[in-house]
Formats: sequence, structure tokens, C-alpha cells
Amino acid sequence: MVINRALMTTVMLILLLATSWAVAHTPPEHAKVYFIGLKDGAVVKSPFKVKFGIKGFGITPAGTKGKQRHTAGHHHLLVDVEQLPDFSGPVPRDAHHMHFDQGETETMLELPPGKHTLQLLLGDEQHEPQEPPLISGKITIRVQ
Repeated sequence: MVINRALMTTVMLILLLATSWAVAHTPPEHAKVYFIGLKDGAVVKSPFKVKFGIKGFGITPAGTKGKQRHTAGHHHLLVDVEQLPDFSGPVPRDAHHMHFDQGETETMLELPPGKHTLQLLLGDEQHEPQEPPLISGKITIRVQ
């Protein structure tokens, strides 16, 4: 009887942990990321300010531990990315995948003249997208 109770307790604990892990990085359905004040088709002069918006989820620096990491993430700005990164691993770190590890919500962006695409992708404490990913629509801008 004691073994059965211990086994049942262990199984329940494993299920509880697995369930909390599975939803730990799952944003609510209404959550979204978006650009503030920068619309598709905008014409800008470089450098220009890009503001990141978020609704229904929080912002926290990369590497955040504890409960907050389950309800927040940090922004990644995708610049001229033709193919989205693999959502099952960390977002790449290069000129096309900019990380805002400290929880920044805006940046000054310098791009050469011409058309460019921008898109936001939220990442967790390990730079991996939430499940499902919190990603903005892609916008196209023209730099004069």
C-alpha cells in the first residue's frame, strides 16, 4: 500500500510538471507582437526608430529564471529574412536576426536605401520561440 501511494504520488508529480512545462511557454490566444507607428509601405530615412509592441504577454530579459519566464519573452527583429528560422531551436544571431536580450522595446535601425522587410518574433529565456510562436506580420518599408 505504501509503495502504491508513493508510486501514485510520483506519477502525479511527473504529470503535473510535464503539464506545467508544456504550457509554460504557451502565450494566450489573444497575445500578439506588432510594430508601433511603423506601417507596411512606410518610407523612412535611415537611421530610424523601430518600436516593438506586445499585447497579452510580457517582456523580460533573456535568461530570466523563475515564474516570470513563463509569461514573458524578449524581442527578435527579423530584417530581410526570406525564410523564417526553425521554431524548434534558438533564433539565429546575425545581421538578419537581431536579439534584444535585455528586454528592449525599441531600437534605432540603420539600413541602406531600398526596400526592406521587418518582422518581430518573441523568444523565451533560451531564444526559442514560444509554442505557438508569437510573430508579427511582415512589413515592407522603403529607406530613402
